Amino acid sequence: MYPQIITYLLTFIKFQEQMIRTLLTLLIGKSMFDKPKDQQPVNKPYRKLQVDDLPIIEIPEKLNYRNLLTEYQEKHGKSLKPVQRRKNAKVTVPKAMKCPKCGAPSDYLYANNGEKGQYQCKVCSCLFSDKNRFSKEAILKCPHCSKTLEKIKERKDFNVFKCKNDDCPYYQKKLNGMSSKEKKQFKKDPQSFKLRYIFRQFHIDFQPLSKNSPELPVVDLSRIYASPHTLGLILTYHVNYGLSARRTAAIMQDVHGVTISHQTILNYENSVALLLKPYVDHYPYELSDQFCGDETYIRVNGKWHYLFFFFDAVKKIILSYRVSPNRDTASAIQAINDVLLKMEEIPENLTFVVDGNPIYLLAQHFFAQNDISFDVKQVIGLTNEDPISTEYRPLKQIIERLNRTFKGNYRSTQGFGSDHGSVSFVTLFAAYFNFLRPHASLEGKVPVVNPKLSGLPTMPARWTKLIELAQRWIVEQRSA
Repeated sequence: MYPQIITYLLTFIKFQEQMIRTLLTLLIGKSMFDKPKDQQPVNKPYRKLQVDDLPIIEIPEKLNYRNLLTEYQEKHGKSLKPVQRRKNAKVTVPKAMKCPKCGAPSDYLYANNGEKGQYQCKVCSCLFSDKNRFSKEAILKCPHCSKTLEKIKERKDFNVFKCKNDDCPYYQKKLNGMSSKEKKQFKKDPQSFKLRYIFRQFHIDFQPLSKNSPELPVVDLSRIYASPHTLGLILTYHVNYGLSARRTAAIMQDVHGVTISHQTILNYENSVALLLKPYVDHYPYELSDQFCGDETYIRVNGKWHYLFFFFDAVKKIILSYRVSPNRDTASAIQAINDVLLKMEEIPENLTFVVDGNPIYLLAQHFFAQNDISFDVKQVIGLTNEDPISTEYRPLKQIIERLNRTFKGNYRSTQGFGSDHGSVSFVTLFAAYFNFLRPHASLEGKVPVVNPKLSGLPTMPARWTKLIELAQRWIVEQRSA
């Protein structure tokens, strides 16, 4: 009878809330719970992005002018003299200038073509200017015509290089494949067409698949005033049933006679999240070969942030739950990296199903530049207008259902007051979803079956046991 009373009270509270919303809407004429337009997240359609193959990378040859002078001495029996300059020469070589190929000082450099800015080294015969090819660590060339790429833009996370060779086979094929209508539009608005080979060189300070030691927190839950059972009850109401901290405090007082403030509940939430996060992130999950990802909105400090979910569509396991203030390429890279770190070996046919956001294609290109290959399938829009969307729509719908499940638990919080609070709540949700929440498509089983958890009769007891398992794992990691 006791669990049935609690379930009834929870249902009645939600019913009262809905009635209050409806009555206020009828009285005021407009729902006071509607968000102002200026607070709504911006939802713009994505511009279709095309990512080309990797370029040809040529490493310039580097020489040492001292070794070359020694070889010249041995071969000719005399030393190589510096350049003799005319007293009334119009063009001079700057004293600080050195040959970019062999490092010879300005004494061995000619002003080769007068005032046009080309120089020649007497030691290695290198022709160069201030923007010489040998001053670069690597030369990027078009894989279709082998011409050097030109840097045209500098973005936040990468530089954009383009092949400007009009005779490039890639450009000619694209140009000749256009219809007469497209050619007319191309003359009016050439920016709306991509005809030339483009490469994006990333300069993000991030090393993929760097398996660092987990950050182990120093948290002692034995010092809190609440008993383990009380802590389990709080987490059950707050995380499982999606009650706010204030409503959780109220139901603890009204039903269980436990006086506790909503701030204390938030403090417990942060402490438990610190313990569970390394356990959730480094658990040896058994994964399938179907992965999907998406981002959703959450409110932090009055501003919109983004929660990046990546999900095993078959095992129903949350593999990445990264919160970021930006919906950018760096966040997508880190979210995908969270998934790759949980794999013992990256399969050859690894595929991620995502939406039309171009950041995932850019992330794929970043990993390809680091010799990590996988495929990205983009399901675009709400209707199946292309074969890929038709084939992979079910996986996209799976991640959308995960977003709706999270929003059902998150909605009562009305946003978070700090970055730390948002990460704590999302961490507890991922722990609950992976280890404690039964799933209908898994025949009522939880995604990660642990006999030590499944044998317990109540949810508060399972929360308590999960915290205990995380604490033991941390002790083992510290002693290892």
